[in-house]
Amino acid sequence: MKNYIEEIAEAAESWTCTALSGVCLAVSLYGMGADVPAAEAAAYGAVALSGFPIVYSALKKLFVKRSISSALLISLAMAACMAIGESFAAGEVAFIMALGEKLEDATVAKARKGMAALVGLLPRVARLLTGGEVKEIPAEAVQTGDVLRVLPGEVIPADGVVQEGRSAVNQAAITGESLPVEKAVGDAVFAGTLNEHGSLDIRAVRPAADTTLQQLIRLVQEADERKAPLQKTVDRWAAWLVPAALVLAVAVYALTGDIVRAVTVLVVFCPCALALATPTSVVAAIGQATRHGALIKSGEALERMAHVTCFAMDKTGTLTRGELSVSDVLPLSEEVNAAELLALAAAVESRSEHPLAKAVLRRAQEEGLTLPEVEEFRMVPGIGAEGRVGGRSLFCGRPSEGEAEAALQPLRQSGKATLVVRREGKTLGVMALTDTLRPSAREMVRSIQGAGCRLMLLTGDHAAAAHAVAEQAGISEVQADLLPAEKLATIAAAEEQGTPVCMIGDGINDAPALRQAQLGIAMGGMSSELAREAADITLLTEDLRCIPYLKRLADATLRTIRFNLSLSMLINLVAIILSTLGLLGPVSGALVHNAGSFLVILNAAMLYERKV
Repeated sequence: MKNYIEEIAEAAESWTCTALSGVCLAVSLYGMGADVPAAEAAAYGAVALSGFPIVYSALKKLFVKRSISSALLISLAMAACMAIGESFAAGEVAFIMALGEKLEDATVAKARKGMAALVGLLPRVARLLTGGEVKEIPAEAVQTGDVLRVLPGEVIPADGVVQEGRSAVNQAAITGESLPVEKAVGDAVFAGTLNEHGSLDIRAVRPAADTTLQQLIRLVQEADERKAPLQKTVDRWAAWLVPAALVLAVAVYALTGDIVRAVTVLVVFCPCALALATPTSVVAAIGQATRHGALIKSGEALERMAHVTCFAMDKTGTLTRGELSVSDVLPLSEEVNAAELLALAAAVESRSEHPLAKAVLRRAQEEGLTLPEVEEFRMVPGIGAEGRVGGRSLFCGRPSEGEAEAALQPLRQSGKATLVVRREGKTLGVMALTDTLRPSAREMVRSIQGAGCRLMLLTGDHAAAAHAVAEQAGISEVQADLLPAEKLATIAAAEEQGTPVCMIGDGINDAPALRQAQLGIAMGGMSSELAREAADITLLTEDLRCIPYLKRLADATLRTIRFNLSLSMLINLVAIILSTLGLLGPVSGALVHNAGSFLVILNAAMLYERKV
């Protein structure tokens, strides 16, 4: 019996039943104008079709969940209208509430377009390479370590690292980047992104159930289940408003002796717009953020971001790419120029797996240099690499004590890693390597500081490197040589002084600080899993301008919520006064009251498309 009633209530919530309810009201309105009682009675159809789900919901919450809801007040208002013979007013209240719910659902569905797009990206099959053969398997069966082949035009089925091939990958849906990104051996790729041209062999770094795309979908779903503090406050208000409405309606009847005024007060007092003010705005904001490559876990995170006045950033992998590049090539001998020095160094480093060696080789490849052949290659652990080039011994690695001191000292003071190149024991030149600042870092810093917020660089790197990067980015407040516990303590100290902090990081060592801060942002879709779990927001784009964008979005969301709350309370207050004075009846009162709900929904829907 219980399931049967629930099925009827669910069926009555369809667009078809709402449309039929509207037809019944139109017939009833015609009957009222033409004085046709039979047609006028059609309003009872609207009450039955649109009112039954409301009454069922109110009674279920009251007797099963032991809670008072706005549906209870709406049910009482409909019953009161019926009791005084205002069947059209009762049908109108039921119809407008049902229509308002449909509009809310439409707004939420629009705001969740980003979520629908993510789900649509889920790949169906993967091409598994085993024993030199290619076998198609379900994408959900992919495991860590599997080698997969992705052909041109196919969706990449797993998070992984390119093992072979080159291509351009369209990852706009995941990172928000508008242009395809070139991918080569060693580059990371995401599940759900499109391989535009060229075949790629990738090694999966996560099982199918734990890809970045799947995590994004879960985060969006979880966000719907978490309420912002303002939303919780509104829920409490709604519970108090129901008995308050009953008391006021009784008081109006006692003072005026007019039952119609009392019923109208019940109709206009329903806190529907108040209850809609927060969730519609939060869902719209989360939907917009998803389109820009930012996954917000909850409405609470948005509200906390709006109150942030200080941003703390990690350096490596956050403010910088976390990838060394050659910044200086300085010949110290007339035997070579800069290009020849780089070619010699790259030749001897071409067989090394050290990160510094890879950076030197990459710079030589970028400049299109032809590398000489290397013979008798040998690694010297902790020192460097050596071999024979053109019959002469060549070394590239750590300088010996006092070697090329005049050239190396200013490079070291800038926080750069240094190498020397020697041939037959003679120093040919030096090279310096440094981490690369993200291209959007300076603009991000200017935007945050322009908004009047404080910005700190917190890093475990040594002071020279930290200050060099901070100077490039325009950050004046720097703390270096920090252990994870010291980062956490720095943030805790700032928050104890009343400064809400947003921490941005990407590594395992950032997780404690991400958790401690009022708000944590994990930088990059391939950041550590622990960092993403500790953070409230995950960025899937390397564009740091997304951080000030999120601040502006949070501010706009909070303004929208507050405006919606104020608007709904103002409309309710005016409607209550007019109802008490007898200037509104049940029918006009229902129209005025529900106009507030429509305005709140429409204002929240606009947030999804608003440029912030």
